[in-house]
Amino acid sequence: MPALCRDCFSTAPGDGPACAACGGRRIVRHDELFALTVAHLDCDAFYASVEKRDRPELAAKPVIVGGLTRGVVAACCYVARTRGVRSAMPMFQARALCPDAVVIHPEMAKYAQEARRIRAMMETLTPLVQPLSIDEAVLDLRGTEVLHRAPPAVTLARLAQQVEREVGVTVSVGLAANRLMAKLAAEQDKPRGFAVIGAKEAASWLAPQPVGLLPGIGPAAVRRLAALGITRLGQLAALDARSALLRLGPEGPELAARARGEDGRPVSPERETRSISAETTFDTDLSTVEALEAPLWRMCEKLARRLATKGFAAGGVVLKLKTARFETRSRAGRLGAATQVPETLFEVARALLRREADGTPFRLIGVGASPLLPAEGADVGDLADPEAPRRAARWRAMEALRGRFGEAAVRQGRSSGKG
Repeated sequence: MPALCRDCFSTAPGDGPACAACGGRRIVRHDELFALTVAHLDCDAFYASVEKRDRPELAAKPVIVGGLTRGVVAACCYVARTRGVRSAMPMFQARALCPDAVVIHPEMAKYAQEARRIRAMMETLTPLVQPLSIDEAVLDLRGTEVLHRAPPAVTLARLAQQVEREVGVTVSVGLAANRLMAKLAAEQDKPRGFAVIGAKEAASWLAPQPVGLLPGIGPAAVRRLAALGITRLGQLAALDARSALLRLGPEGPELAARARGEDGRPVSPERETRSISAETTFDTDLSTVEALEAPLWRMCEKLARRLATKGFAAGGVVLKLKTARFETRSRAGRLGAATQVPETLFEVARALLRREADGTPFRLIGVGASPLLPAEGADVGDLADPEAPRRAARWRAMEALRGRFGEAAVRQGRSSGKG
């Protein structure tokens, strides 16, 4: 059976538990090991790993990255995970589960810088690198054997070691025949893992798994499928296209195909941006329109910057509010025309806010752009809003000054509010 030592990269490590060449025990064996080319790379507890790298004294301690007093867990190390802490968990709950945890406020600029270093290493191996988030990506290494003088499995093992040595964080690798199975493989052997799911075994590997394992099937979908008597992926996979359509609706045939391990999506270097938003959690709950407007304005400014950076405009606005009891309210409003200007975003968001601010205490406010439209058609002005180009020009001028002289160089009246 094909085999690989992940410590010395020998492809003849022997049949024993230790590598015959170096004595290492991180050996991967699989019938399709050297034939598969699609890989999913996921950094292990990325934010927490970067913090532990920078503060070695925290190596054996539980570390949580997130809001210091409120908000949710952005990331946590594996020590904290053994206590039940998970990403997106409310911070008060995480602290109750792990009272001795070291809580660190996230430094997104630092994490982004390290992510760019890792991404650059990936891009030296293949042009087919598709970012999925700040800490994970999918790669297609087909046709790279001659360039790297090694099959993709060996190239990936070398990359994992390079990231660990040069960046100081570990990654887990999933190797498979397509994107879906590579992602599922990467989740099987964390941290510092290397898991393989071959094309021949994909359907049988999936069959006994609960339907919730499949990406895109959330709790609501799990309940809906259970009501139909479908709890395992094998049951879903057994549906032919017609049966899946009749029982599950328009998405049924694709869902059944994925349950069989089928995925025709290519690996594309262009990451599809589906949504852009900004949100903030308050130090203390806010309940009045007046108190909520100041942080809403700041989120509109942040959203406007993100739209401009990514080359999009907003065709509508989505307001997000989270109550003190962690109930989420989401409200949407359309814009008359596409915009990148915070004033225009704010006017629509504020109208939505005024309908929701009924005295309920809120712990979080956010604003998003939906749908996303091309930036070229933003703020061109028309008879209904002839001032749009002037607002856009004014905003760009202020942003240019801030870029040269700092954030405090130009401030609008709303920007000075607190909340």
